[in-house]
Amino acid sequence: MDTTKIDPKLLNSPAFQRVLADALAIQERFAAEPVYAKTGKGFLKSAGVAELKKIKAEQQQATK
Repeated sequence: MDTTKIDPKLLNSPAFQRVLADALAIQERFAAEPVYAKTGKGFLKSAGVAELKKIKAEQQQATK
């Protein structure tokens, strides 16, 4: 099974678009453990204080 191709039905799905955008937004923060590099297991690096403050401010603006 070729997992690099995305089902064309999913490309038009709003839920899939949100999930894909979220995944791509955090992709650079994911660090694979050397032992598990081939399996994709690892951890997510901290976003940092500045990014967390920005996210919190955006959420507060969205609730107003």
